[in-house]
Amino acid sequence: MPLHIQTPLLESRAIPRRDGQRIWMKMEALQPPGSFKIRGIGYACQLYQQRGARRFISSSGGNAGIAVAYAGRHLDVPVVVVVPETTSERARQLIRQENAELVVYGSSWQEANELAQSMQSEGDAFLHPFDDPLLWQGHASMIDEVAASGLQPDAVVLSVGGGGLLCGVVEGLQRNGWGGVPVVAVETLGADSLHQSLQQNARIQLPGISSIATSLGARQVCEQSLILSERHPLQSLVVSDHQALQACERFLDDHRMLVEPACGATLALAYEQQDVLAGYRNLLLIVCGGVTASYQQIQQWQTDHRGS
Repeated sequence: MPLHIQTPLLESRAIPRRDGQRIWMKMEALQPPGSFKIRGIGYACQLYQQRGARRFISSSGGNAGIAVAYAGRHLDVPVVVVVPETTSERARQLIRQENAELVVYGSSWQEANELAQSMQSEGDAFLHPFDDPLLWQGHASMIDEVAASGLQPDAVVLSVGGGGLLCGVVEGLQRNGWGGVPVVAVETLGADSLHQSLQQNARIQLPGISSIATSLGARQVCEQSLILSERHPLQSLVVSDHQALQACERFLDDHRMLVEPACGATLALAYEQQDVLAGYRNLLLIVCGGVTASYQQIQQWQTDHRGS
């Protein structure tokens, strides 16, 4: 049995839409650990356990670590998660809540990741938060579920951090015969490593992450993201932190669900009816979720932005 659940595919009548357009939401925020991450991470953890892994080690800014900890608890495998100092106290608490060992190290995910990799010993399996074909295979299952529902979207909108969700969705589209369905990839300004890479036609590394959407805080996207940009129709867009925060608050009012600013980036595009979404009759939004930011934190960020 998979560790993820089959999530609802819901039509939103609250998010603004153009004449004749229908907006569909794949509700990955309803996964037990709070985000889509458990699809790929759960799949990889089960496979590693079958291969004899006796401990899972992961690096994370938050949601991936929560997913690994959740998987380890359900599979009865010990878990170590290394997070950077920037990881919120809420995320740390949720990782510990799943009985994982938490190590806080470094000022960025890259530093935490280096330590996590150095901790591996015989019998350990390393769970990368986004750059692993096993994760992409698992994430692709959300598109399998959309296909099984009978809906074929005209475009898919999703948020990009390190690129794991993007790679999984494209794999899902292609294995369901939807290789022509475009993906609109959204990032926040200050965490836009994919957008800048596509602009420069090279896989760049950001000097740092200045966006509050730390779940999108990979200074460099996985190489597969750029490979897919040449093989699959893809459009990259950037929104501000303020736009993402506003979308989070509107989504909470409209659909009674709190998501992180990382997810709010996708929702912002739809709420603002940006021109890139015009012409698509059935528009699929991946509501990727995220549980490392509280409503109080989102309100505080909004206050800080109004004052800046």
